[in-house]
Amino acid sequence: MEFIAHNLAPIMFAGLIVFLLMGFPVAFSLGACGLFFAFIGIELNVLPEALMQALPLRIFGIMQNDTLLAIPFFTLMGLILERSGMAEDLLETIGQLFGPVRGGLALAVIFVGTLLAATTGVVAASVISMGLISLPIMLRYGYDRRLASGVIAASGTLAQIIPPSLVLIILADQLGRSVGDMYKGAFVPGLMLCGFYALYVILIAIFKPQWAPALPPEARTLKEDNGDTGLPSLLVLTALCTAASVYVGKNMAALHTWWTGEAVEKVALDETIVVAMCFGVALAFIAASVNRITRMGLLSRMAERVTFVLIPPLLLIFLVLGTIFLGVATPTEGGAMGAMGAIIIAFLRRRLSFDLLKQAVTTTTKLSCFVVFILVGATMFGLTFQGVDGPIWVEHLLTGLPGGQLGFLIVVNIMIFFLAFFLDFFELSFIVVPLLAPVAQKLGIDLIWFGVLLGVNMQTSFMHPPFGFALFYLRSVAPAKEYEDRITKKMIPPVTTMQIYWGAVPFVVIQLIMVSLIIAFPGIVSSGLDKQEVYDLDKVRMEMEAAMPDVPAPDFVDPASGAEGAPAEGEEGAADDPLKALQDSLDKDGDKKP
Repeated sequence: MEFIAHNLAPIMFAGLIVFLLMGFPVAFSLGACGLFFAFIGIELNVLPEALMQALPLRIFGIMQNDTLLAIPFFTLMGLILERSGMAEDLLETIGQLFGPVRGGLALAVIFVGTLLAATTGVVAASVISMGLISLPIMLRYGYDRRLASGVIAASGTLAQIIPPSLVLIILADQLGRSVGDMYKGAFVPGLMLCGFYALYVILIAIFKPQWAPALPPEARTLKEDNGDTGLPSLLVLTALCTAASVYVGKNMAALHTWWTGEAVEKVALDETIVVAMCFGVALAFIAASVNRITRMGLLSRMAERVTFVLIPPLLLIFLVLGTIFLGVATPTEGGAMGAMGAIIIAFLRRRLSFDLLKQAVTTTTKLSCFVVFILVGATMFGLTFQGVDGPIWVEHLLTGLPGGQLGFLIVVNIMIFFLAFFLDFFELSFIVVPLLAPVAQKLGIDLIWFGVLLGVNMQTSFMHPPFGFALFYLRSVAPAKEYEDRITKKMIPPVTTMQIYWGAVPFVVIQLIMVSLIIAFPGIVSSGLDKQEVYDLDKVRMEMEAAMPDVPAPDFVDPASGAEGAPAEGEEGAADDPLKALQDSLDKDGDKKP
C-alpha cells in the first residue's frame, strides 16, 4: 500500500493505457480511471476528499467555454460545403487548368485540398470528396495508384494544420492561448507543407513521368471555340490582380490615413495581407463579371471559369480567417459567419434542402458531443492526476532529459508520433497535451510555437499505416474491385489497401521533415505572429523623471504652532522628523483637555 501511495501517478497513467488498449471508449476510460483512482487516493489519504467538490465546477466550466463553440460552427460549415458541390467545381476546373502538364491532376488535388482545408476544416469531408471525384479521373489516365492515393489522403489532412483547423482550436484551449494567435502561427507552416507536397509531385513527374502523365488532348474540354486553351488571358488577369494587391499592400498605411483621416505610420502584417488579397480577388471578380455581362470577350472561358469558381472559397476564407486576423471577430464569431456563408453558397447553388441541413446538423451534433464527452472524461482524469501530484512526476520525468529544450522536444515528438498510431488528435490533445504544457512553459518554450509543432506532428495520425483515419476514408471510396470506366469503356484494376498504405509513406516523411524544420527554424511559426515591442522599463522611468517638472517638497505644518516649518514648542529640530513632531503635538493637545 505504501508503494501504491508513493507511485499513484504512474500507476494511474499505466491504468489508462491498459483501458485504452483493451478497447474501451476513450471518454469513459478517462472518466472511469479518474474516479477509480480518486477513490483509491482518498482511501490511502493521498488525495483530500474535498478536492472532488471541484469536479462539478470544472464540468460546468466546459459548458461555459465560448472557445469550444467554434467546433460545431466550423464542422457545420464544412459539411454543408462538402454537399454544396463546391469541391466538384474546384476539382474539375483546376484539373482542366493544370491537366496539360505532367502531374497536373496531382497538383490540382493539392491546390484544391489547400482551399478546402481553409474553408471546411474537416478531414473526412475533404478526403471523401476528392477520393470520389479525382481518384477515378487519375486512374482513368494512368496515374500510379500509390501516388494518386497518397496525394488525395495527404491533401485532405491539410485541414488539420491550415486554419480554421479543429485541432488548433482544441490545442489553444488546452494550452490556454488565443485561437487567433494559434491560427496566425500555423498559417506559414501549413502553406509550406502544401509547397513540399507540390515539390514532391513535381519531382515524381520529372523522374517518373509514367507515374503522372498529362491529360490527353481529348480530355481537355475547357477550350475556346478556336481550340486555344485561354491560358494567356488568365495569366494577364492574374498578373494585373497580383500587381494591384502588391501596390495596395505597400501603400496600406497611406490608405489607412486617407480612410480614417488620422496619420497611420504602420499597419499589422496580417491585416495588410488580408486586405491586399481581398482587393486583388475583388478586382478579378469585377473584371470577370463585366466581361460576362457585356460579352466583350476580353477574358477567355478558362479565365472566367477559374475566377467564378475560386470566388466562393476565397470569400469564405475572408469571412472566417480575414475577420479573425483583422480583429473584427473572435474565432467563434468567425465560425458562425462561415457557417452562414456556407448555407448561402449552398442556396445560391440550388443545393440547399431540408435533407442536407438535417444530415449536416446531425453529424455536427455527433462530433460535438464526441468532443465534449472526451473533454469531460479528461477533466475527471486531470483533476485526480493533479491531486496525486501527477504533473510533478511528469515534470521530473521530462526535465531530467539530457539536452534541455532540444532533448525535451525530440522525446516529445517521438512520443506523439508513436502514440498517433493508436490515438487520434482529439485524444492526444485531451490526454497528453495538458501534461506536456507545464513542462514546456517551465523550459521557456513559447506555447503558441509548441502548439503548432504538436499540430503538425498530430497531422501524421491521419496518415499512419495501418490506423490512419484518412486512409480509412479513402479506402471506403476507392474501387475495391475491377470496374468499367464510363468514359473510355476500359476495365480499370482496383486500388488495393497496400497501395494506399505505401502511397501515404512519402507524405508522412514530408510531415516529419516539416516537424524538424520547425524545431530547427522557430521563426517559421513566429513569423506569422504580431511582433510585440519590448520596452526597457528603466529607460521609461528615467524619461518620465526627466520630463516631470521640479516640484518642491511641501513644508511640514505643525498642528500645535500653526507655523510652517517651525519646530513645535519645546521641541528643537522637530521638523526634521515630521511624524515625531505630529505625535508630540497630539500628546500635548491631549494633556490640555480637561
